[in-house]
Amino acid sequence: MTEEQSIKLKTFWNCFVEYPLLKEIMNDFDRLRENRLLGGDQQCILLTGDTGCGKSHLIRHYQSRLQSDPISKFDSLPVLVSRIPSKFTLEETVLQLLKDLGQFGTTARGRSRITTDSSLTYSLVELLKVKQVELIIINEFQELIEFKSVEKRQAIANRFKYISEEAGVAIVLVGMPWAEMIAEEPQWSSRLVTRRSIPYFKLSEDPVHFIQFIKGLAKRMPFDTPPMLEEKQISFGLFAASRGEMRALRHLINDAVKDAVLDGEHEFDMQRLRHSYAKLNPQKLNPFDTPFNELKLSEIERYSGYNPKALSSDEALTDRVFSKNIPIKELLKKNA
Repeated sequence: MTEEQSIKLKTFWNCFVEYPLLKEIMNDFDRLRENRLLGGDQQCILLTGDTGCGKSHLIRHYQSRLQSDPISKFDSLPVLVSRIPSKFTLEETVLQLLKDLGQFGTTARGRSRITTDSSLTYSLVELLKVKQVELIIINEFQELIEFKSVEKRQAIANRFKYISEEAGVAIVLVGMPWAEMIAEEPQWSSRLVTRRSIPYFKLSEDPVHFIQFIKGLAKRMPFDTPPMLEEKQISFGLFAASRGEMRALRHLINDAVKDAVLDGEHEFDMQRLRHSYAKLNPQKLNPFDTPFNELKLSEIERYSGYNPKALSSDEALTDRVFSKNIPIKELLKKNA
């Protein structure tokens, strides 16, 4: 791979296609940052969506619009993005926030006998002020609250409430659909002024949305002319391959574009999609080999969930449910 090819592929793989819902969510983030300057109780947002819907991609894009990587520990950091650590405890989460702020050595200090939860929280609040953080975005938040008792969930809500109030910073909690559990806690119910959800694409509800998205991807491909991904055979083949999940759709298109760029092509050959699907899914029927009138599609019917009353952890998490493969006309009739 040449340097030029690498730049082309990185640019496309990291490109962001902005559509109305994502624009609204980013406007929500901007509003929180502006409102914090007015003082008073800080407002917060809960953003949920199932795996592969594009939550993390949206967060990275929003953060990159505002800042580059901090150069030193004295630089301001308008948006702090953190992820729930592998040890799903409140203390480890605070330590992770400190680390993401540039406070190195927090892991070792966190395990010191003299370190308390209160001292870690105090250090975090002070550093948030020094770094002039305007917004905290915590990704995969559901991992912190699942398999926790009501009392522990309340303790988590109280701690984040304290951090938000003392540091004067708004918080965005991002996670799987069952992160909604935190909204049931009294400390959060009034603070979560906005609750958003990023759905999968569904042809039965909004086929135009999906077509607009793949056209946006086509315009950002590193070729002389954008390919016509919106053509019926191709667009429905892409939906059949992804079932409306953005991550699966991007993986397939990214692989096809990579092969074309590495072969030095200046135009995108649609057969690349067929080859990439066969490569990534060798045991499945290839939708790009199937005649249009025989193509069948499946889309999301029920998102994954969490049952806190389950008897075991294996039974607590429920997987996504997709519809049966049905003919295109039958699926689109639902949109009538």
